[in-house]
Amino acid sequence: MQRKNRKLKWSQFGVPISTCFDDPYYSLNNGLAETRYVFLNGNNLPKRFCPNFHIAELGFGTGLNFLATLAAWQNSKTCGQLYFTSFEAFPLTVDIMKKALSLFPELSTLSNLLLDQWHPDKRYFEFDSVSLNVIIGDARQTIPLWKGIVDAWYLDGFLPAKNPQLWELDLIKHVFQKTKSGGTFATYSAAGFVKRNLKIAGFKIEICPGYGKKRHMILGQK
Repeated sequence: MQRKNRKLKWSQFGVPISTCFDDPYYSLNNGLAETRYVFLNGNNLPKRFCPNFHIAELGFGTGLNFLATLAAWQNSKTCGQLYFTSFEAFPLTVDIMKKALSLFPELSTLSNLLLDQWHPDKRYFEFDSVSLNVIIGDARQTIPLWKGIVDAWYLDGFLPAKNPQLWELDLIKHVFQKTKSGGTFATYSAAGFVKRNLKIAGFKIEICPGYGKKRHMILGQK
């Protein structure tokens, strides 16, 4: 299954597209702008940054969300440590990540730092005051066993219609349990069953304008 997902194709603009889920790893228009709009702004970051702030995401992918967050953290000059945990079932090779991230030259310095350390079987990475933990495996199995608790979630799996497993109610309930009181999430998705599952899990949700041509996205708080 992991090998199958690594078989991807590339759009005419150089965006990687999973052939397993038939969905791009980030926006075909501007992946970095989408990340900043949905996940950073959606979680009111970097305004909420503070020492020992913890972010978790579903799906590390190319590492774009992490790199955008790393840049925002460094620019904010927040003291202390930032912890970033990502749950990824199908880690990409360094060559694929390098090609995918080459579309974002403003992140090139940080991209190189990540690529120099990256290996699909490696779990822990250090970037001065930022610690990255990539937990490999099916999130439905790894999140319930994980002992962490976070301030903000990036819910960034492939489209719910293409990868419904990552949006199941049981998993969303575990996401809620691993969220601090007052913690938040943001997702580009606005699918009806995703919205229902987030509500049932206990989140207070808000429907907001989506990025680009996308009509809606969902934000929420515990």
